[in-house]
Amino acid sequence: MMMTMQLNHYPAAIAQAAQRVNEIDSQIMAVQHLINREEGNADRVSAFEIDLKNDTQRKARRFEVLLINHEYQTAVNTLMRLTADKANALAHLEYLRNQFTVAKLEARNAIAQQLTDFESRELVGL
Repeated sequence: MMMTMQLNHYPAAIAQAAQRVNEIDSQIMAVQHLINREEGNADRVSAFEIDLKNDTQRKARRFEVLLINHEYQTAVNTLMRLTADKANALAHLEYLRNQFTVAKLEARNAIAQQLTDFESRELVGL
């Protein structure tokens, strides 16, 4: 059975869920910046090694440099985790928004039903 919260609690929960998505986005940007920096360093290393003859050798050397770079590998793993976290946070945000919509519709329906019941009782003379 689904637990629904009171109608007036949804806006705060939705805002909190949206803030969580923003926090994850901020973390993703920071990790992406680190990845870009490490890739730039690998490009620099491979570009200035004189025994590398062509682009294919430079790309292979760049790959080797990144492969043994622990900070880079950790950042890539963190980026993958954060990307999954963001997808889950967005799904939760969407769920809350949809639940809020359903709760509003149910509240409107309950009010309409009360009005209909009241009008019916008036017609019957109760």
